[in-house]
Amino acid sequence: MTLNDRYRERYRRQLPVLGEQGQARLRDAHVLIAGAGGLGSPVAIYLASAGVGTITIIDRDRVERSNLNRQILHWERDIGREKVTSAVEKVRELNPEIEVRGFSIDISDRTIHPFLKGVTLIIDATDNFPTRYVLNRAAVEANLPLIFGAVYGLDGEVTAFLPGATGCLSCLCSEPPLQDVPPVLGVTAGIIGLIQVAEAIRILAGERSVLANRLLVWDGALSSTMFIDIQKNPLCPVCSARDTVSL
Repeated sequence: MTLNDRYRERYRRQLPVLGEQGQARLRDAHVLIAGAGGLGSPVAIYLASAGVGTITIIDRDRVERSNLNRQILHWERDIGREKVTSAVEKVRELNPEIEVRGFSIDISDRTIHPFLKGVTLIIDATDNFPTRYVLNRAAVEANLPLIFGAVYGLDGEVTAFLPGATGCLSCLCSEPPLQDVPPVLGVTAGIIGLIQVAEAIRILAGERSVLANRLLVWDGALSSTMFIDIQKNPLCPVCSARDTVSL
């Protein structure tokens, strides 16, 4: 758990916040980011900056010009490249002392489980509910925390699903909403992504979750937040069989 002088210097400004034990927990953590787009970009940047020791990024898409208003890991020169290639390149340059891996695959019930070995926490930075449900099932089965985030226009939502202590995505939303290609103001993705990172860091550093059993709703038009209590569905087909623990 000891930190060397070089490490202390890099994280000098956040050590008073996290403490050496909390910082060491980040160093030893492995976070899986599903999605390297509008949410995944700020998530990856700030997890790397905070010193999360291992980051795995999964995304199947290539960079398009229409991505550039919000997907800040990707630049004009990256158009046409695989998003994971572009993302891993930038994150490694940002913090060469951590391990960053990227995989360009479709996330499905068949493909996701091999990537969960050694993972500490999952961040859902995807943009569609079929993939979100895959991640939710995988997190429940693997007993891993899942940080959910979603954006639409000026608005966004974040919550934390913790194994045994909260419900899951299927408790919150049993049926996928009707969905088209969502409009997104770039700054909204940044705000929601950073709230996801803040919650992830709290959990990884051993602090109490503040979003467990609560959905944070961001209203970008008013720059305001509200919280909605979430209850575990005792009949949920995904998580109802899991033991409940106290937070």
